Amino acid sequence: MSKPKLQILFVCTGNLCRSPVAEYLLRHALGPRTPWQVSSAGLFAGQGTPASPPAIEVLQERGINLRPHRSRQVTKEMVDAAALIVVMTSEHLAELKRRFPEAQDRIYLLKSFCSGGGDDRDVRDPLGGTAIVYRAICDDIEAALPGLILYLKSYSDERDAPKD
Repeated sequence: MSKPKLQILFVCTGNLCRSPVAEYLLRHALGPRTPWQVSSAGLFAGQGTPASPPAIEVLQERGINLRPHRSRQVTKEMVDAAALIVVMTSEHLAELKRRFPEAQDRIYLLKSFCSGGGDDRDVRDPLGGTAIVYRAICDDIEAALPGLILYLKSYSDERDAPKD
């Protein structure tokens, strides 16, 4: 019997740009045989809104179809089910910890997975910006994925290790 999939949840404000881009980029990078189920939601999201057109365009340039995405509000059930919750800004981090204090040890800033660090730890909101702005945000998100994938691999390996 196979183990249930591990869940990672990306969270941003409206679930129209950053978190769905991160969701689809990570899902693409992990491939279909991953033990991870990847999803996204927003702190203040409407229900069922498509991703922003520039986000769809920028991922299409990378060969990823974001058109199926529909926004959704983050819920306690989503948070409870997630082994890891990754947010885009320090404000998202604080708000999610305020709403779900029991999950604070599972909530991380996306850029905390970037090697080399840097001063700006937030992925800024591109909503209303041009495709150039969206490409820069997509590049920011992609820069964090190798470190995040290493973390996911170590998490999966630890989970699958034989218990004494």
